Amino acid sequence: MNLVIDVGNTQIFGGVFDKEKLLFTFRKSSKNDFSSDEFGIFLKSVIRENLKKEIKDIKSCVSSVVPRLNYTLRNSIIKYFETEPLFVSSGIKTGINIKYKNPSDVGADRITNCIGAIKLYGSGNYIIIDMGTATTFDILTEKKEYLGGLIIPGPKIQTESLFLNTAKLPSIEIKPMENIDINNTNGAIQSGIYFLNYYGIYAITEKIKKDFFKDKTTKVIGTGGFSRIYEKSKIFDITNGDLTLYGLNEIIKINSEE
Repeated sequence: MNLVIDVGNTQIFGGVFDKEKLLFTFRKSSKNDFSSDEFGIFLKSVIRENLKKEIKDIKSCVSSVVPRLNYTLRNSIIKYFETEPLFVSSGIKTGINIKYKNPSDVGADRITNCIGAIKLYGSGNYIIIDMGTATTFDILTEKKEYLGGLIIPGPKIQTESLFLNTAKLPSIEIKPMENIDINNTNGAIQSGIYFLNYYGIYAITEKIKKDFFKDKTTKVIGTGGFSRIYEKSKIFDITNGDLTLYGLNEIIKINSEE
């Protein structure tokens, strides 16, 4: 069994694999600190409730963009599962040729998404868009070269910015919109945020295709919590909210073989 954990700025997203099969996923807030015992007990209970049994032989891999939680995560996995977790960093094998000026600056989740794309869909030209706290665009070539990407505020940050920096605008739920709603404040914000991201993502992906891939076939993959809002909108060729987890599971395999 493989335990994989992706630590984002808002949530911890994880899952358990049996070889190539994703058995279940789980989420936990990453906003507040917790002890190694609290997290270890949480993991044990999640696994027990989903599998109806304890797991003794397990490997683990973690990608994290929240350094303050790494020590706690490592200790909890060592204590409760008796295994040293593999953290995605510049020292591990990924199979990706990172062309970034400083490879250590690239977020662990971004490289993991690239590995997940290759694992699930084969080598190819990809634009991978992860819609979480931030929305990231990552450019991966058919030669498994990571060229870099873009970073913009995610939909939630956009709505929170309006709420926190204005006197009268409310906090709203982000949801799919078919038409622009202009006759009430909630609808105006929902429409604005939804279509800002829709047309922003479409325009940026077209610009990336033109600048980096010319006339080559390129697939756009959407992942992250907010990607599901756009799943039926056709701005993504593929939508897979579990892409990061598949990448982490593949990293365990690659480094076990090494």
